[in-house]
Amino acid sequence: MANPTQAVPEIKLDAFIPAEMAAKAEGVGVKKATGDAMKLFALAILAGAFIGLGAIYCTTVLAGTSTLPYGVQRLLGGLVFCLGLILVIVGGAELFTGNNLIIMAWANKKISTMQLLRNWGIVYAGNFVGSIATAAILFFSKQYTFGGGSVGLVALNIGNTKASLEFIPAVALGMLCNAMVCMAVWLCFSARSTTDKILSIIFPISGFVAAGFEHSIANMYFIPVALFIKAGANESFWTAIGKTAADYANLTWGNFFIKNLIPVTIGNIIGGAIMVGAIYWFIYLRKSK
Repeated sequence: MANPTQAVPEIKLDAFIPAEMAAKAEGVGVKKATGDAMKLFALAILAGAFIGLGAIYCTTVLAGTSTLPYGVQRLLGGLVFCLGLILVIVGGAELFTGNNLIIMAWANKKISTMQLLRNWGIVYAGNFVGSIATAAILFFSKQYTFGGGSVGLVALNIGNTKASLEFIPAVALGMLCNAMVCMAVWLCFSARSTTDKILSIIFPISGFVAAGFEHSIANMYFIPVALFIKAGANESFWTAIGKTAADYANLTWGNFFIKNLIPVTIGNIIGGAIMVGAIYWFIYLRKSK
């Protein structure tokens, strides 16, 4: 039986304040940058798959919504896409875009440049593997044929649009996207519960999806799955959606890398590492002279 005179531990319900969040972000950055490479890579594969699952949810919900106003369609897609980052944050995984906040530990000289780049490189590669693998599994499942092919039609349209971007807009859309993603991760540092984390994620993530911003890891799913459908769907699918593969001329592997993944990744780093991480380092962690 418990001792009735024993002090009851204090349970804190208030959120961490920004200065405390910055200290947590720095500590997490050090741990991420110095972690075991194989564990890091495995967790990165999970994150790529988790973001892919959010993208699948988004694509499925958008199927057949063409009669709805544009903004409503985007809102619905954004809300369900939040699944991806919720799985990453709550389930535990390593996401390149969120890990741009490791710049805070680097700026405070708690980790080296090589440790920073090591984390980003391993995690980016793992995210790519997880995302591509999820796209391949989805293709072989033929889930894209559901709804009379409407799911696949949405996937093709999303992939084709993303593969048609010009370089400067792709960089700018990537900057805006990861500023919001890293704000979601930053807000999670204020959380004391799973509920807090989920609520912190919903609005920044649904906002970037609704606005049409570009997320490099999500695009590692969105564009490859569209490429797989374009190359491997049977004639009955094309008949059902009233399209042909020739209608998606911009949807190529070359455009995936050159017109989307490279510029969007550059934008994501600027938006996450500089527009969020470096700014909060300057405000809360910089050592004043």
